[in-house]
Amino acid sequence: MKKITTKRWIKFGIAAVLYTLFAFWMRNAWLLFGLILIVDIFLTQIIPWSGWKKSKNPQVRSVLEWVDDILFALIAVYFINIFLFQNYQIPSSSLEKSLLVGDYLFVSKLSYGPRVPNTPVSFPLVQNTLPILGSKSYLDWPHWDYKRVKGLGEVERNDIVVFNFPAGDTVALKVQNPDYYSLIEMYGRDRVNSDKATFGEVIYRPVDKRENYVKRAIGMPGDTIQLIDNQVYIDGKMAENPKDMQYNYYVSTDGSLLNDDQFRLLDVSKDDRIMVSDGVNNTPTLAFLGFTPDANGAYKPVYRLPLTMAALEKAKKMALIQEIIIEPDIMGGSTYPAGYDTGWTRDNFGPLWIPKKGESIELNPETVALYERCIRNYENNTLEEKDGQYYINGKPAKAYTFQYDYYWMMGDNRHNSADSRSWGFVPEDHVVGKPIMIWLSLDKDRPLLKGGIRWDRMFRWVHKDKSE
Repeated sequence: MKKITTKRWIKFGIAAVLYTLFAFWMRNAWLLFGLILIVDIFLTQIIPWSGWKKSKNPQVRSVLEWVDDILFALIAVYFINIFLFQNYQIPSSSLEKSLLVGDYLFVSKLSYGPRVPNTPVSFPLVQNTLPILGSKSYLDWPHWDYKRVKGLGEVERNDIVVFNFPAGDTVALKVQNPDYYSLIEMYGRDRVNSDKATFGEVIYRPVDKRENYVKRAIGMPGDTIQLIDNQVYIDGKMAENPKDMQYNYYVSTDGSLLNDDQFRLLDVSKDDRIMVSDGVNNTPTLAFLGFTPDANGAYKPVYRLPLTMAALEKAKKMALIQEIIIEPDIMGGSTYPAGYDTGWTRDNFGPLWIPKKGESIELNPETVALYERCIRNYENNTLEEKDGQYYINGKPAKAYTFQYDYYWMMGDNRHNSADSRSWGFVPEDHVVGKPIMIWLSLDKDRPLLKGGIRWDRMFRWVHKDKSE
């Protein structure tokens, strides 16, 4: 063994201290066995970690140098992605106008504490499917249970949160939107599971490999949430609304068509510029909505547009706009829980209690319908009912005590957001992190060099919304 230089001792000391602090942060004493590798890498060098550098063939050295650099980069990215930061792109309009389609975010894992991955062996920077190949980007084994290490804080009300999609535990690969449970409600379990030509293979995904969603945390553990005519109430008190919250409206003109400048004045993207009727076609819908035809039975053109309160006021002042009707509740679709008739709707929902760790519920047909997914899918219990008696994990039970905290997530674009009203609660183990900064923002409605880059949004901090 060669003499160990002072420089190697210093490198070893720095690496050993940092690794030991990491092991304590992870609260896992088993990780300290990794110090054996650090001793060998920096001191004993029994394993020839850099033996390739002694090759007399320059081409071999060049190739292996590239391999060494790539492996180091992949490992570094893997750990940064798991424990520190993750890049995320806003894919849909559910949080507009707070976050826009085309915003690229840095998501902080440290804000709420990074999770130990359920699937530690996975390809970095890929959520669940390898591009081009279309195969899984992770191995099912080894599988680690949920554990979150200490972070800088906890989820607070009105935080914008990135989380794994709770209803994404089971996925029909060819039809992933709507989710599997909505498909079952629409077509029946047997057809979804057997009709592979239409729905594809039905697979299970672990928590950390479910699709990432981003919404606003409206309800906290232990809250009772309710919506009355689109207004959210928490524990019976009216909640503050996000500053840029918007709803869908049906807008009738004087016969003119809105032009691009007018749409931009109302801040409506091209994807959201939906013409419901040109005044001739689709007239039953216009009659249902309450629009009035002229003496000849003809209607004016009608658009369906998502508008903020500020945009709504602008629309009311536009001379060519004659009538504005908010989208009726009946057009909102089905609500949580799937397959159970609560009478709730998108705009009139609840009251519903949000589960809190350590709190209990009595088991009865109503509570089982509302919290069955929490008990079975999220907290991994068996739940059966026989002759009016409930059994959890094979044992008779009259009540159930929750093991996790849960959150209620909603989009600011209230009528264009598939959120907790559709699929229910978000368990604490699904929380990924907190968006902290927009580092790039692209407007797909414009050419890249002609307004396609939203310079005013770049490097903007994502603060908690200041409600109105």
